[in-house]
Amino acid sequence: MDFHHISVMPEETIAGLITAKDGIYVDCTLGGAGHSSLIAQQLTPEGHLIGIDQDTAAIAAASERLKDYPCRIDIVKSNFSQLDQVLSDLNVPHVDGFLFDLGVSSHQLDTAERGFSYMQDAPLDMRMNQQAQFSAYDVVNTYSLEELNRIFKEYGEERWSKRIAEFIIDARSEKPVETTGQLVDIIKKAVPAAVRNAKGGHPAKRIFQAVRIEVNDELNILEKTFRSAIAHLKPGGRIAIITFHSLEDRIAKNVLKEMASGCICPPQLPVCMCHHKPEIKLLVKGKAASHKELEQNSRSKSAKLRIAEKLPAKWD
Repeated sequence: MDFHHISVMPEETIAGLITAKDGIYVDCTLGGAGHSSLIAQQLTPEGHLIGIDQDTAAIAAASERLKDYPCRIDIVKSNFSQLDQVLSDLNVPHVDGFLFDLGVSSHQLDTAERGFSYMQDAPLDMRMNQQAQFSAYDVVNTYSLEELNRIFKEYGEERWSKRIAEFIIDARSEKPVETTGQLVDIIKKAVPAAVRNAKGGHPAKRIFQAVRIEVNDELNILEKTFRSAIAHLKPGGRIAIITFHSLEDRIAKNVLKEMASGCICPPQLPVCMCHHKPEIKLLVKGKAASHKELEQNSRSKSAKLRIAEKLPAKWD
């Protein structure tokens, strides 16, 4: 199928990101190049766009979509956790802007055989990097009760985490859980009917989110990568981060808040001992999609946009 993904808050994001039309910009979550094509439209032939993605389908779609723009374009198949290495390989020490559009793409959700969606029956997969060996099948069929309970609670914020984990352990003792449909059925059996029938979305939504995050190690790499990106920014350069759930947004918010702060000493200390200086200035603090966009793209409902600007090194 064609690579389909509707970029969230595209105008607001690009308007807040681009500061130099001949600058260097890195889209760390290239996808189908929705945001990147808008960046490329803004750049002169002297500009440079770098796109990073680990999904083979995304790389192919983005390469086709970006082929006719006049600026220099480099598309790299990698995980953005390898940002330092990617920039080193391209001999790019300093950057004018970084974009992170986190989470799963519409294409990945809508391509049934990728196993991301609880709405379509498919093999348990959920790998963003299709060459990776570790998949949702491994999580569901090899993790202990304690490990399943932990990721369901931490990454899915699921109230019934332990009960769902127990039902999975029982089910796989008879035969492996091989498909998304089988996992959904187990979750439905584990969650009490009164809870399933109450408003609050599909009972499998949080479990699928948790398994996907575990498979792709989505949260553990965020803080380090955000800090690395800011370290590579030129003074006046910007970082834009779009999040889709509270866990990743909390990490983005906390990192940006700390890096925008002066003293970070414990409040009980009478004088500052850390001598911490702000590295960035917060420009956009958790902007939500407009009502018009929500009507056109329901998946933008939980999105939040944060933008920060790198301060000069001697800023005081």
